Amino acid sequence: MTNQTKARTLNAPLWQNWRGLDGWNFYFLLKFGLLWTGYLNFHPLANLVFVAFLLFPLPSLKLHRLRNWIALPVGIGLFWHDTWLPGPDSIMSQGSQLAGFSLDYVVDLVARFINWQMLGAAFVLLVVWLFLSQWIRITVFVVAALLWLNVLTVAGPAISLLPAAGEAPAVTTTAGATATGTTMAPVPGDIPAQTAPPTTQNLTAWLNSFYASEAKRVTTFPTALPADAQPFELLVINICSLSWDDIEAAGLSAHPLWKHFDILFKNFNSATSYSGPAAIRLLRASCGQPSHKNLYQPAGNQCYLFENLAKLGFSQNLMLDHNGVFGDFLKEVRQDGGMQAPLMNQAGLPAGLLSFDNSPVYDDTAVLNRWMEGEGREPNTRSATFFNLLPLHDGNHYPGNSKTADYKARAQKLFDELDTFLTQLEKSDRKVMVVIVPEHGAALKGDKMQVSGLRDIPSPAITHVPAGVKFIGMKAPHEGEAIEISQPSSMLAISELVARSVDGKNFVADRVDWDTLTKNLPQTAAVSENSNAIVIQYQDKPYVRLNGGDWVPYPQ
Repeated sequence: MTNQTKARTLNAPLWQNWRGLDGWNFYFLLKFGLLWTGYLNFHPLANLVFVAFLLFPLPSLKLHRLRNWIALPVGIGLFWHDTWLPGPDSIMSQGSQLAGFSLDYVVDLVARFINWQMLGAAFVLLVVWLFLSQWIRITVFVVAALLWLNVLTVAGPAISLLPAAGEAPAVTTTAGATATGTTMAPVPGDIPAQTAPPTTQNLTAWLNSFYASEAKRVTTFPTALPADAQPFELLVINICSLSWDDIEAAGLSAHPLWKHFDILFKNFNSATSYSGPAAIRLLRASCGQPSHKNLYQPAGNQCYLFENLAKLGFSQNLMLDHNGVFGDFLKEVRQDGGMQAPLMNQAGLPAGLLSFDNSPVYDDTAVLNRWMEGEGREPNTRSATFFNLLPLHDGNHYPGNSKTADYKARAQKLFDELDTFLTQLEKSDRKVMVVIVPEHGAALKGDKMQVSGLRDIPSPAITHVPAGVKFIGMKAPHEGEAIEISQPSSMLAISELVARSVDGKNFVADRVDWDTLTKNLPQTAAVSENSNAIVIQYQDKPYVRLNGGDWVPYPQ
C-alpha cells in the first residue's frame, strides 16, 4: 500500500473502513454446523457481540491485525463456552483427581474427543467456504444468521436453534405456582406438579419446590424392635459405573443376575454421576434428596441409614474392593456419609484389575468370600454392611496391560460373580437382605453433550440405574418374576424398604405379603446434580442447566 493510499484510508470517514470477517467466517460457519446437529450450547448474544467487535471499522491496518490477535484467545474461549465441555471451575475442582490418572488413561481420554467424521465434515465445509468466498460475501450471511438466531432466542438465550415446541413466557397463574414465580407451592403427593410451561423461570421454580418438598421427607424407623423380631444381615452393594444404558450397550440385559431379584426398580435415579456424592446419597437415604451443595453440609441423625440401623442393634461394617484413596472417597464416606466402621481387612486379597490411577482393584469374589467368612461377625446376627466396588470404572485395566479393559468382559465377570454369590447364600443357612444400588453409569455410549466415559453432566443415561433387592433365607421365598417398581424412585425408597423389613419377620413368615411390602414406596422426581450441572425430568423431557445459567432441553 502506497503512502497516498494509506493517507486516504486514514482520512476516510470511519464508516468507509469496513472489512469482512475473513477467516472468522469459517469459525462461525463451523459453529452453525455444530449447532444444527445439536452439539453446541450456543449463546447467540455473546457471538453477536464478538462479531460486532470483529467488524467494527478500524482505519489502521495495524490495529486491524492487532484486533485479530486479541480475538484469537477470545474466540477460543467463546467456542469452549458454546460447547457442553466442562467449564474452568469444574476442571479446577477435578484438577487434583486428573493428576492422579495414569498417562495411558489420559491419552485414552483425549483420543475419545477426536471424531473423525466431524473432522471430515469440517474439512469439506472449509473447502466449500474457500470456493464460494471467491464470489460471495459470506460475511453478510454470517451476520444475518446471527441476527436471526438472536431474534429467535430473545426470550432466553442459549436454548436451541429453534424455539422449543409449546414454549411460552413464564406464567404466574398456573396451578402450583406462586405469584412471584420463584417457587411452587407444595402439592399433594411426593412429586411437585409439573403443569407450568418449561421456561427457565418455571423450571427453576419447580426445582426450588422439589428441594422444599424433599427437605420435609424422612423414613420412619421404629424406636425399638419387637420382642419377636428376627435377626438378619443387611448387605448393601454399591456398584460404580453401571446403568441400564450400559447394560443394554454391553448386551447383558438377559443375564441371569436380573432374574435373581425379588424386587427390581426399573425407574431408579442415582441423582449424580460421581462416586463420592453417590455413596453419600445412599448412606443418607433416610431423608429426602438434598441439593449437591447441601450434600456436604451436616444432616440430622435421622438421615443416616446405617445410624438408624445401629440404634436398633445392627453392627456397622464397611467393605471396599479398592483402597478408597482416589478422590478422597473413603474420607467422604466417613465425613459426609456417617460411616465410621473400620474398613474390612484387605490383606492378602488378589487384585484382578488395576484402576485408572494404577491402584489395585481387588477380586470381588475374594472380597465377598471374606464377608461370608465373617470377619468378626457371627452369621444371622444383626449387621449392616456397606460394600462399594468399582471393577467397571472407566480406565480399569488388567495388570501388565495399560489398555482399558473391555467393559462387557468386566461386566460379564461381575454379574457372574454376584449371581454365584447369591446362589451360594441361598444354599447357606443365613438370613440376608441384599440390596444392590449402583452409584451411576459408565457413560459407555456417550451422547451429543459428552463423549464416552465423560460424566461431568449427570444425564438420564448415566443416572438411570438398576436397583434390586433379594431376600435370602426366607421360609416362604418369593416365586416367579421379580416385582418391578416402575414409578420414579431414588434413595428414599431403599430406606423405606429397609425400614419395612427391619424386624426380620418376613424371613420366618409362612406367607409374605409382598404387595404390602412394596406398595406406596416413596416416589422421587428425576433430579440429578453435580457441582456445575443439574438435569431434571420435566413433563417427560430432560432439561439441563450448567453453572447456574438458563435451562435448555437436553440434546437427544
